[in-house]
Amino acid sequence: MNNYLLLAACFLLGILLRRSGRLPDNAAASLNGFVVHISLPALTLTYVHGLKLDTTLILPALMAWVMFGIGCGFFWLAARQLGFSRATTGGLMLTGGLANTSFLGLPMIETFYGPQFLGLGILIDQLGSYFVLSTLGILVASLYSSGDSIDAKKVVRKIVLFAPFQAFVLALLLMPFQYPIWLDDLLRRLGATLVPIALVSVGYQLHLSQMRGKACALAVGLVFKLAVAPVLVLLLFAGVLGAKGQVLSVTVFEAAMGPMIGASIVAIDHDLDPPLLTLMVGVGIPLSFLTLPVWWHLLSFL
Repeated sequence: MNNYLLLAACFLLGILLRRSGRLPDNAAASLNGFVVHISLPALTLTYVHGLKLDTTLILPALMAWVMFGIGCGFFWLAARQLGFSRATTGGLMLTGGLANTSFLGLPMIETFYGPQFLGLGILIDQLGSYFVLSTLGILVASLYSSGDSIDAKKVVRKIVLFAPFQAFVLALLLMPFQYPIWLDDLLRRLGATLVPIALVSVGYQLHLSQMRGKACALAVGLVFKLAVAPVLVLLLFAGVLGAKGQVLSVTVFEAAMGPMIGASIVAIDHDLDPPLLTLMVGVGIPLSFLTLPVWWHLLSFL
């Protein structure tokens, strides 16, 4: 319940700040910049450094890669049928193809499955969602924001210079070494800023009036993210690859999370239909509060 209250409070505070006019119009850009360059890297340095890697966890780590690949194909086909613009298509690939497996996923895992599965959630998030965002996500954002002409060097440069990706590599290199207590505490405190700042930013940017003309794309994106994608992951992992048990349940549960805020921030930075992106996150996360208990109940039969 406390996690729900925090999510709702920060989201509403962002809306109130926008309506109050107390912050400049570009406040969201500053908030997003803090998340990308400070909050996400700190979170990555904290949890990747402490991961216990095991070959039995390969499928959970691959979930985000599989779902993002399926999502890119799905939204490419949907765009051809429904006439979405390049910016809309790229934005849907990022927000519809990546799940909010960190600040939404981890509290939900603890609530529905218990704290003993938090390590699995962190693995899915760090080796999956954020690693995909730091590599393929940046690639897709660059491809769909720059038209037909793509400079491979610029794309590679964006990936290499993406702060969370740099933090991921650094965390892997530092795995053999133990952090000093003061550094571990500092990184945890900085990483904890992700939830409030990111959700305040989303609330600040949300304009429900922007739904006019975006309803079709929003519906396609959310139906895929909250229903179609987790079903496909379940069918592939359980039906084709024979996975089973609680590890499979938690993996699919993570796939069913609402759209990833980090992905929306990256997409907004590349000007991929910002009004649609704020709707995807602003509507998708509250809606997932209703769909996740349904998924938990269905997965309990596995």
